[in-house]
Amino acid sequence: MTPDRVPSWRTVLAAEPVSDDRIALGVQLRVREGGGSAHWGPRRVQPATPRAVETGDGELRLAVRPLVPSAARDDWVQGEATWESLRRGAWRLDPARLRWFTTLYGIAHDVRVFGGYGDSDWLTLDGVDSVLLWPHLRAAAALGIPLVSTRADQQLSLADAATVEFRVDRAPRAHDAGVSAANERDGLMLTPVVRLGDEPPATRARPIGGVGVYTVERDGSALRVGLAPVGLGPATRAVLATGGPLHIPAADRDEFLRTAYPRLARETEVTAGRGVRLPPPERTVLVLTVDQQPRDLVDYAFAWHTPGSGRTALDGDTRPDDDERRTLRRSLAAAWEAASDLAFAPAGHLSGIDAAIFIAQTLPALEALDDLRIELSGIRRDYRELRGDPRIAVTTVESTDADWFELGVVVEVDGRSIPFRPLFTALAQRRKKILLSDGAYFSLSHPALDRLRDLIDESRDLVEWEAGPRISRYHVEFWEDFEDLADQAQPATSWRSAVAAFRDGRATDAEGPTAVPDGLTATLRPYQADGFRWLASLRGAGLGGILADDMGLGKTVQVLALLLHALDAGTDGPPALVVAPTSVVTAWRDEAARHAPGLRVHVVTGTGVRPDTIDADVVVTSYALLRLDAAAYAATTWSTVVFDEAQALKNPRTRVHRAALDLRATARFAVTGTPLENSIVDLWALLSLTSPGLFPSARRFRDEYVKPIEHGKVDENLEGGPARERRLARLRRRIRPFLLRRTKDLVAADLPPRQEQDVRVELTSGHRAVYERVLQRERRKVLGLLDDLDSHRFIVFRSLTLLRMLALAPALVDAGGPGLGSSKLDTLRERLGELAAEGHRALVFSQFTSYLDIVEADLTRHGIASVRLDGSTLRRDAVVDAFRGGDAPVFLISLKAGGVGLTLTEADYVFLLDPWWNPAAEQQAIDRAHRIGQTRPVTVYRLIAAGTIEEKVLELQQRKARLFDAVLDSDGAFSTALTADDIRGLLA
Repeated sequence: MTPDRVPSWRTVLAAEPVSDDRIALGVQLRVREGGGSAHWGPRRVQPATPRAVETGDGELRLAVRPLVPSAARDDWVQGEATWESLRRGAWRLDPARLRWFTTLYGIAHDVRVFGGYGDSDWLTLDGVDSVLLWPHLRAAAALGIPLVSTRADQQLSLADAATVEFRVDRAPRAHDAGVSAANERDGLMLTPVVRLGDEPPATRARPIGGVGVYTVERDGSALRVGLAPVGLGPATRAVLATGGPLHIPAADRDEFLRTAYPRLARETEVTAGRGVRLPPPERTVLVLTVDQQPRDLVDYAFAWHTPGSGRTALDGDTRPDDDERRTLRRSLAAAWEAASDLAFAPAGHLSGIDAAIFIAQTLPALEALDDLRIELSGIRRDYRELRGDPRIAVTTVESTDADWFELGVVVEVDGRSIPFRPLFTALAQRRKKILLSDGAYFSLSHPALDRLRDLIDESRDLVEWEAGPRISRYHVEFWEDFEDLADQAQPATSWRSAVAAFRDGRATDAEGPTAVPDGLTATLRPYQADGFRWLASLRGAGLGGILADDMGLGKTVQVLALLLHALDAGTDGPPALVVAPTSVVTAWRDEAARHAPGLRVHVVTGTGVRPDTIDADVVVTSYALLRLDAAAYAATTWSTVVFDEAQALKNPRTRVHRAALDLRATARFAVTGTPLENSIVDLWALLSLTSPGLFPSARRFRDEYVKPIEHGKVDENLEGGPARERRLARLRRRIRPFLLRRTKDLVAADLPPRQEQDVRVELTSGHRAVYERVLQRERRKVLGLLDDLDSHRFIVFRSLTLLRMLALAPALVDAGGPGLGSSKLDTLRERLGELAAEGHRALVFSQFTSYLDIVEADLTRHGIASVRLDGSTLRRDAVVDAFRGGDAPVFLISLKAGGVGLTLTEADYVFLLDPWWNPAAEQQAIDRAHRIGQTRPVTVYRLIAAGTIEEKVLELQQRKARLFDAVLDSDGAFSTALTADDIRGLLA
């Protein structure tokens, strides 16, 4: 806005002008011509005169309009003041008075519009039905707005209140009233008695809507008009609108006393004149109409029934201040609430159990009320409540699906068997009662049913409940809960034997524990023998599971013992299938040849294979080949399927996971030291392969376990949070029969000691300066992206990876120039030189092959021999044999290529050059040396660049390790997977 267009501050902020203009509200009694007028056109409205009032020719109207002072004399005139000009703002009035007039116009305007008296300059008050009219008129004086009469022959007064009564007299003589002689004895005259304040009764009175009256009295040659508020009922208002007394002929007397008189008596006081006897009016009663319809439907409604006035809905009652009605409503509400827990409503449409409760409980209680009349229609159905204690029986029946049993849950109440399907639906929907087809109903608020409801809630991830009640073979703990719940339980025979076979983690038969196969040349340690028997018991029951022993505890030899046991049990059966990472496939062949030479092992080395043509006891293939030839492997029926290093299947959305899911076998087992790496969703992915009936629904598993445990409420985010602990306990209980895990702590006697040490390496001043500069740049970039981490995950992790590489060596990211070395490399070289001189051997792991290039070149320059294994290594076995043969004291290994599938017990030192936020990956690397077969103590060094992102990664490792322990090992605390808050902590 340009300066010349800016309004003057005086215009905006000058003091509000005080108007000298005066204004008044003119009030005039007017008369509308009667229907017998002798002219054409609409009936005219004119000022009322005493004569017009006396003769009663026409309809009286009380009208108002704005007035302005006369210029010639000291009185008020119409001038150019109109309601329309006032509303347009054509007058110079202060806001308060202008607001008063516009509000009055709003109160009366609707009456004028819809009443249509054809009097355009005036607002008529006769039809105003708003109680706001009276306080508004009284407020005029305080604003300097007088209420004045517009005519000298009309005087105006405003009273505080009025009373309206009726008097019933005998009709006057015939010659006085114009009635026949036959009616004069019994005819009646109904006369309104209207008083304004303490004044005598008015001669004439007219209603102002239902909120007031105005009276008209002749005073010589003038008319006195008085206004006052008073509440008017419909009958009272109708009588006043006639303008005078009403005559009731003798022939209508009985009808008047039966219909009209009670209506008036309820609205105001009616007195009897001399010689007249008025009967007491009939009482108003409350009527309940009930319409019963088929399919358990009921419509009901309460209404007041008043003799002569018909019925008024209970919720439309206009006389809430009536003591009699108020008392009856209280009695009605009390009887309703005492009879049932249905919510009271003046009318309603009820169905199902609500309709049954209303008919069986509420209605009988209401029938006892004296002033309530009940009118029934339709056919009243016999509803009844069962009050006995529920008795629960549970049975299982073999189904066509080998993994499932049909589950029969029968609840009996008062000798009645309750069908399970409607009972399940009612319990799942948290209903309080259930209605049966014959009209019987019962409460679901019973301890036994509460527990059944809890079990249904716990099993809502079983989609089989929706198709019909079925229980999976994998729900051992769930079945036990049903046994505890039921008064009697009859499980299927095969189910009972299957449960007994592995309930305690070991199989049993008539001769005792399952014997280790003779064909196994290795001597199993006690915990390994227990693991073998656990595997055998599951397979014997047609079930699968997860062998999740710590790395290095001999999982492979336990599985080989299982495969020999299965071969001995059925020599003519189909072969077993072992799926492993490519780097581990040949190790299975070698381990089998060493520990189970009786097994015929065939290793698949390429695509296009036809498994059904292979003559072998065990077929070993890789995950890559399974994915490529998924159809061929799925077309074959296997005796047993084993997924080695099964963490490769942790993502259920991958093709390899879907290929694994399609494999057909008597039992499927996952073998992994890390069944849970980042989230407990990893655990679900494996269980969906080995125990498909345990948690069939991924969505349910996320809702029931992942969200409460990993992403719960902030106030529960403490160790030992009660809600999470309960959910963790439930998860552990469900998976315990199908997951076996022994840590190295449990078998410490079979392993040499292991010492881990975090070595803080200080960066050089130049390296530190470069790191801090890059950190600030990446922090500014990343923190702005974390509100939408999913959309920017790649960018965020690229920045984190850049910082991790920079903490190792500036040369990895071309930062700082060629003169900056790696402090961590200097520390590593010094320690490796000392160890090599003392005859020790070491494994050196890094996530980054580019850093291994730097390390390898540095060790060569300093005369320290090394061999190397990474993803580009072609002759993997030759490299491993070279290290085992003692050609080099140092084995450089990329974490991804050598973290699994290797036994390198020749080394007794492990160096981890860069920490990873997944602690399981580091543990796998360490266990290449610290495993069964190791005879020397193992020392682990983590080289940590001080004051860098690597220290934050260590903290994150500890939180993620607690999640692992909380689910699988102990009742410890836990944390979430990598989140935006975690990343903020890494950049802090």
